[in-house]
Amino acid sequence: MMVTFSRRALMLAGLALGAATAVLPGAAQAARTDLTLGIRLEPPHLDPTAGAAAAIDEITYANIFEGLTRIDAQGAVLPWLAKSWEISEDGKTYTFSLRDGVRFHDGTTFDAQDAKFSLDRARGEDSTNAQKPLFSGIESVEVVDPLTLKVTLSQPNGAFLFNLGWGDAAMVAPESAAGNKAKPVGTGPFTFSQWVQGDRIVLRKNPEYWGAPVRLDKATFKIIADPAAALAALLAGDVDGFPIFQALENLPMLEADPRFTVDVGSTEGETILAMNNKAGPLADVRVRRAISHAIDRQAIIDGAMFGVGTPIGTHFAPHHPAYQDLVGTYPLDLDAARALLAEAGYPEGFKATLKLPPPAYARRGGELIASDLKKIGIELEIVPLEWAQWLSDVFKGKTYDMTIVSHTEPMDIGIYGRDDYYFQYDSPEFKKVMAELEAATDTDTRYKLMAEAQRRITEDAVNVYLFQLAKAGVWNAKLKGMWRNAPIQANDLTGVHWED
Repeated sequence: MMVTFSRRALMLAGLALGAATAVLPGAAQAARTDLTLGIRLEPPHLDPTAGAAAAIDEITYANIFEGLTRIDAQGAVLPWLAKSWEISEDGKTYTFSLRDGVRFHDGTTFDAQDAKFSLDRARGEDSTNAQKPLFSGIESVEVVDPLTLKVTLSQPNGAFLFNLGWGDAAMVAPESAAGNKAKPVGTGPFTFSQWVQGDRIVLRKNPEYWGAPVRLDKATFKIIADPAAALAALLAGDVDGFPIFQALENLPMLEADPRFTVDVGSTEGETILAMNNKAGPLADVRVRRAISHAIDRQAIIDGAMFGVGTPIGTHFAPHHPAYQDLVGTYPLDLDAARALLAEAGYPEGFKATLKLPPPAYARRGGELIASDLKKIGIELEIVPLEWAQWLSDVFKGKTYDMTIVSHTEPMDIGIYGRDDYYFQYDSPEFKKVMAELEAATDTDTRYKLMAEAQRRITEDAVNVYLFQLAKAGVWNAKLKGMWRNAPIQANDLTGVHWED
């Protein structure tokens, strides 16, 4: 017997079935495979080997681009595109065995020729790599065979494998390197899909990835500069979270909301009042020491960061075993500050500029520092800058007196030994310490030299060391695998997934 049903009856039956399925206790729903994360800053471009902005690595590191080694969530160095290596007895030659079957997103094969191209490009005379000094100790790069690379250093470098894990050491291909700023082509588990300027950057799962497949099919980085807008987007569900949440005053409220996970960890971000050591009065160490005595670090943490941050007295992460607690070197002492200024020939103080990049810690902190320095006669003209202007005027052009910025690169105290770096600090004694550190491989020896380097830059008051930037992450409570700490500039999505 044939039974027929009207369209209305079929529709009602379908609705009833759907309702019944929805209330069944064992009914399973597929976990989400899309993700939208809010970010504060839009990167100037997407090539981590050609720019200093942390926002580049925060999107591309481990997602689009990969290196011979990789730094994980705990700061450990892992083999990556190089599956293993051997080090010569004299510590100067590294022979890397590369993974087989790795391809770039455009289908071209990754091999030792690409690795050689990447390292030679980073260290070449015309290199635009922001961390070019990391590669200056490479004497030669040799292709032994398609899956074997030999790198010879001019002298042993105990940090070499760690340095290869930076985004600046990402592997790129000669066929696509020139276009990586706008359309990045890497070997990672995500491919670049779309960049809507001022709004979002979209990544898609790489179906041809050589390693373990990621669990996200799509990841969107939504650019939201305003802290109030960031909170509104989070509460409305327009974004699933912020790896670094700017509206710190709202953390207590979000912690009490079961919809969210609030996870406050640490970063490698030393937040400093950077001073141009060759600019007028700031060329005198007594003036820089006076400024160091005049600034209330804890008040800046409370006022600019709502109490979230750790005071520091040198350019080094407090969570590192070699950290030296030098916060007490320049206690808040306005009388000492005025005496040092008078000794340097500025009893009435002087005028200077304070050029501030966009982050809230800089803009809020700048007002507080200007107030502190006014008490000892230093009048600051505050000049707000966008990142492109800051990179051009301050970082490259060195046309500034003071600025506030977080240096989020890992283990980067070596920048104080670079010729013509934007601090314009020039100390043969410091360079000697760094040369010894670079050659040392024994851990105890390296830690002693790191301690000496910290003490020297603090004694010379190169900058005012304010606080270690915290990583305040807020995201949907069902989202798992987000990094708590930031041992490197990264929003590594390779382990991120949704749970019911």
